[in-house]
Amino acid sequence: MISKLPGADALKEFGHYTQLLYQALRSSTEFSTYRKNLFHEFVKVGYESIPIIMLTGVFTGAVLTLQTAHQLDTGLYPSYIIGAIVSQSIVIELAAVISALVLAGKVGARMSTELGTMRVSEQIDALESMGFNSVSFLVVPRILAGILMFPILYITASVFGVLGGVTAGALDGIVPIAEFMKGARAFFFESDVVFGFIKSIVFGFVISSIACFKGYYAFGGAEGVGKGTTQATVMSCIFVLLADFILAAILL
Repeated sequence: MISKLPGADALKEFGHYTQLLYQALRSSTEFSTYRKNLFHEFVKVGYESIPIIMLTGVFTGAVLTLQTAHQLDTGLYPSYIIGAIVSQSIVIELAAVISALVLAGKVGARMSTELGTMRVSEQIDALESMGFNSVSFLVVPRILAGILMFPILYITASVFGVLGGVTAGALDGIVPIAEFMKGARAFFFESDVVFGFIKSIVFGFVISSIACFKGYYAFGGAEGVGKGTTQATVMSCIFVLLADFILAAILL
């Protein structure tokens, strides 16, 4: 039987995932159905995530500055090189990836739990029995919010990451603010920001779509919801890192 074949469960899940994405794509034109939920998700995904993204960005920049200064403590390099390395590392890689991993546990887990609870408590079935398109009403706004709000969170993480690096360098006496910013400006390229933007959009889609998939098809009561949420978080982190590698290989 096909259910006994190796990888059959994975193929079945992939089929459900692509089917959900197809339904979401078809339902994306029903703006009046999900308009209110979309703005609600903007607040939850974007506004409510800003504090943790700011904190993550500041400490990422600060730690990276201290570690970079330690590695270059040979007297062979000008101090502004620290600013160049830190700012580029944050803009190209760390702001997008670390923020995505943090948000996989916050945003992704919330989406999966909400939809999973609605599924096992038969609220989704009730919506469909009343003639609602449950995918348009519940899934589409969450995926769109992930795609549209993650770039804004990426910008926030980048700005506060650089600020954290500048502050750590100045307070520790490693590199003056003017020298740090000199290096950051000298090695700033618009293509780096574009690359970070693309990554943040892809990561937002990956996290929100996987979370919605695991929640929408949850089963088995509270235990099933918890299991689906855990799987959504783990899978999101894995596929974020995989997407990061693929994008780097293609675009850099």
